[in-house]
Amino acid sequence: MTITVSAAREPSYILDDQIGFILRQVSQRHAAIFSSGIGEQDLTATQWAVLAKLLERGPCSQNRLGRRTAMDAATIKGVVDRLGKRGLIDTRPDPEDGRRLEVALSPAGQALAERMVLNALRITEETLSPLDEAERATLIALLRKLS
Repeated sequence: MTITVSAAREPSYILDDQIGFILRQVSQRHAAIFSSGIGEQDLTATQWAVLAKLLERGPCSQNRLGRRTAMDAATIKGVVDRLGKRGLIDTRPDPEDGRRLEVALSPAGQALAERMVLNALRITEETLSPLDEAERATLIALLRKLS
C-alpha cells in the first residue's frame, strides 16, 4: 500500500485502501453468502459457530466456548440461551466446578450440526471462489497472523 502525500505534506486518506474498510466489505459479502447458504434452520453465524465448535470439540464450559468462538461473555450467553430455547444445546452445571455452566449439543443439535457441515463448507468455498488455492492459503495464513 502506498501513502500519498498532498501539497500540505499530510498523507491523504483513501477509504477504499484501508484494511478495516476492505475487511468490512469482505465480511458483508461473506455474511450474505452465509445467510443464503446455511440452509433450513435460519441459523446466525454466531449460532453456527457455537454448534460447529461443539461438534468439533465436544462439551465445554460456556466461558471456554466463548473463548473458542471469539465471543465475549454477554454474546456467548445470549447465543447459548437462544440455542437452548431451540432445543439444539443442553446446559448443566459443570461437573468439575458447579459454578460454571457446561454446554453440549443436544441430540437434535448434533444431527443439525452434522447436516449443516456440507452447507458450511460450500459457504467457505463460495466466499473464497475468486481466489486460487495458493491465494486462499496465503489469505488464511495472513488473516490468522492478524487475529
